[in-house]
Amino acid sequence: MTETTDAIAGQPQHNLARAVVWDDQVQVAAIISTEMVNESIRRHHLTPLAAAALGRGLMSAVFLGLNLKSNDTITLRILGNGPLGGMITQAGADQRVRGYVGNAQLELPLSPQGKLDVGAAVGKEGELFVTKDMGLKEPYNSSCHLISGEIAEDLAYFFHQSEQCPVVVSLGVLIDVDGSCRSAAGYMIKALPGIEDSKLQALEEWLQVLPPVSALAEQLGNPAEMLHALFPKDKLVGLTEETWAFGCDCNRQRLERLLINMGTKQLKEMIEEDGKATLRCHFCGDTYDFSKAELEALLKEIEG
Repeated sequence: MTETTDAIAGQPQHNLARAVVWDDQVQVAAIISTEMVNESIRRHHLTPLAAAALGRGLMSAVFLGLNLKSNDTITLRILGNGPLGGMITQAGADQRVRGYVGNAQLELPLSPQGKLDVGAAVGKEGELFVTKDMGLKEPYNSSCHLISGEIAEDLAYFFHQSEQCPVVVSLGVLIDVDGSCRSAAGYMIKALPGIEDSKLQALEEWLQVLPPVSALAEQLGNPAEMLHALFPKDKLVGLTEETWAFGCDCNRQRLERLLINMGTKQLKEMIEEDGKATLRCHFCGDTYDFSKAELEALLKEIEG
């Protein structure tokens, strides 16, 4: 892929679908994010376990950001007590999402069920933080305790705590033997206030017999078809399809401002000790090299 300072990774069209059902009492959304996860693996050199965790985190950020407007962004931070070392993902109104984990090379034994143990990696104790930046003086912050470290359950718990409505979240990432992502998908079902208890019970019973979400995505290959499979007997009202991709807004100009903000002392130390500087974006892994002459020019700009 040709790199640019504001590149978006290649992603198939319409990898997310959303709609409402049951007389507008339930909101539903489904995503297939295989390419998004593979781009993360390529950029961050993730182990299968780290890729499974970050893949779930990226899809969670998308679900949190479905109603963003203008230049809004939403940032999800999952800080558990596990060896993954924390995770940060961010989604924007431009339908781009990015993120990273603290320990990209983490490896752990499989879970008792023979699966990648995301819960042990994240940790079952810790906090989930959500920050929504709408360009106002102060961003909106909210949080909740982690309940499992599996991310899907933690996100559902966050929605329940913050919006006081029942939410079902399912996230799945299948990693192939070569370390690439074979399938990554998720769905979110949000019951709105006032929904009948009988409908909630029927929904719960139906979800228990569905195949795992990754298998559902592999079978159907389309998020809109996933929604039809989730509600086979019901009409999807207001069905819309969108394209979300791994993308980062870092660029050389932003990194120059970062160097300037470090101040005169630190810039002089870089010039005298190293004669250059290399900065790496945590979110996308892109690196930016600054020569001695470029650092001296930035120093002159500060002093001027």
